[in-house]
Amino acid sequence: GLLRGKLLVAMRRLRDFAAQYRDLPTLGFTHFQAAQLTTVGKRASLWLHDWLMDFHEVQRLIDELPFRGVKGTTGSQASFLELFDGDHDKVEALDARVTELCGFRRRVPVSGQTYSRKIDYQVLAVLSGLAQSASKMCHDIRLLAHLKEIEEPFGSKQVGSSAMAYKRNPMRSERVCSLARYVISLPANAAQTQATQWFERTLDDSANRRLVLPEAFLAVDVILSTVADIAGGLVVWPNVIARHIRQELPFMATEAVIMACVKAGGDRQDIHEAIRRHSQEASRRVKEDGAENDLLERLAGDPAFAAVHGTLGELMDPARFIGRCPQQVDAFLRDEIDPLLSRWSGAGGAVDAVMV
Repeated sequence: GLLRGKLLVAMRRLRDFAAQYRDLPTLGFTHFQAAQLTTVGKRASLWLHDWLMDFHEVQRLIDELPFRGVKGTTGSQASFLELFDGDHDKVEALDARVTELCGFRRRVPVSGQTYSRKIDYQVLAVLSGLAQSASKMCHDIRLLAHLKEIEEPFGSKQVGSSAMAYKRNPMRSERVCSLARYVISLPANAAQTQATQWFERTLDDSANRRLVLPEAFLAVDVILSTVADIAGGLVVWPNVIARHIRQELPFMATEAVIMACVKAGGDRQDIHEAIRRHSQEASRRVKEDGAENDLLERLAGDPAFAAVHGTLGELMDPARFIGRCPQQVDAFLRDEIDPLLSRWSGAGGAVDAVMV
């Protein structure tokens, strides 16, 4: 329940962030190249959707994780049967009672000396899933910090670099990615342990899992505390985001310009060729001369686009290019996130202070 509580704290904070920025346009990226617009809140909802899937897996594990019970040295329960003078019902009752006293709802129906080490693998797979979601989110934040669009919390006395005093390194996100990489590697270790168990038990699992299991839980505990801290203090720089949109939007809006010109009676082939020519020249100036994207000015000065000269500004409104992002965020929060957070309203755990 400890990890679940911290996960819920992170999800609540990220939910509020997604709602706040549901309709703030921002560049989408595929292959880390500018693509169609999305919104800051929609991007956050992608992170939150990953956490939602993780929550369901964590809860499933809590509900369904089986207890070995009292099965004896090779799983036969022979010593307990002897203890109860051959009374099978009493052996079953003992098995059930010990399972209950240890806080489990289920017990494995059969086992050797140990429960199947496949269960360890399943536990680590869930922890790995949490680490995967954290790593993806924090990699995105690190890239956004490079773009100066969104930054993680930065303490007033925090030092970004011992040599370069101006730097604001995303140290929290870097820590998360570092720990997550370790946790993600652990299920493969557990798989090897399960695959090399002999008959009813062999001891070469013991020392290994005494490292792997506690360290996985400890690492994920730190990851979730740090993610919750990040999610509660993300800083958005709308003017930087808007500047990046202005640099790319004229290229993205060319399809809308073509459609408007054709609708006004223009020849599609001629319009397409003119836009291709202007786009390539504007792109050349941006790359070779370091100039601003002047495609909009080029179109405004070309008589071929006279039909849209009065509406170019409207055609370049970023809100025209975000599709249903705000509505998608609203529906996701309303239908998936808010009901879950309401059901677990009292279950949020304490989040440890994050030191940087």
